[in-house]
Amino acid sequence: MSTFIDNMRRCIDKEAQDVVKLLCEKNLQVSTAESCTGGLLSGAIVGVSGSSEVFGLGICAYANEMKEKFLGVSAEILEKYGAVSEACAAEMAKGAQRASNANIGISTTGIAGPGGGTEEKPVGTVFICCSYKEKQRTLHLRIENKGREYIRLETVRQALILILNTID
Repeated sequence: MSTFIDNMRRCIDKEAQDVVKLLCEKNLQVSTAESCTGGLLSGAIVGVSGSSEVFGLGICAYANEMKEKFLGVSAEILEKYGAVSEACAAEMAKGAQRASNANIGISTTGIAGPGGGTEEKPVGTVFICCSYKEKQRTLHLRIENKGREYIRLETVRQALILILNTID
């Protein structure tokens, strides 16, 4: 598994380089709102030389109260759909964008396990949202449960790809 995880990390590094390069070329700023990835997405982006030109803000809001307070996620959304939902991911992305005046807001929310899953939302359920200009693109993933680290890394990889696909 270690070699597999190392390969994932290399892939993430490459995707992050591509994101930073594209954002620099287009003179765009990105901000992140993370729950299940706990800062890994922000870390992947700022790990790239030149990221200070394109990275505005990273908010790690694990608790629902923090999603409300810092990202503007409504209590109604959290109560009706839960933190692991398309609606919550959308509000998180818009909140990151709004908080920093960034062109792009990207959010991650999900269940990385090993606990916390339900029949409706099993471990590996993830929502990622990219908010850019007037459009939002959301991914609903069911990542194979190969462990917490795998789920978190795959979420970061998919978020970086979503940024590229949304602005390209």
